[in-house]
Amino acid sequence: MTVLDPDAVDRALAGGLGWERSGDELVKVRTGRDFADALGYVNAVGALAEAADHHPDVDIRWNTVTLRLSTHSAGGITEKDLDLARRIDALAQEAGGR
Repeated sequence: MTVLDPDAVDRALAGGLGWERSGDELVKVRTGRDFADALGYVNAVGALAEAADHHPDVDIRWNTVTLRLSTHSAGGITEKDLDLARRIDALAQEAGGR
């Protein structure tokens, strides 16, 4: 996997991805209705991550989930991260934007 340069990542994010770049990671924060909603979201993201064999770092604080994507073996953000970010965003769209 090739690490993308910051400009390439920023261009991808400007294209409508609901993520931010923080250093060598893509970050998404989602606030749900309650803890159960947050867990449901994490489980759905987990299924996508397993299918992609690429796993985000996950932090759950009651109803707020923070996801961080980076290809640790490559040392930064790769196309694999952008692809999973797109799939996670599509998941949110399917659930009515939640």
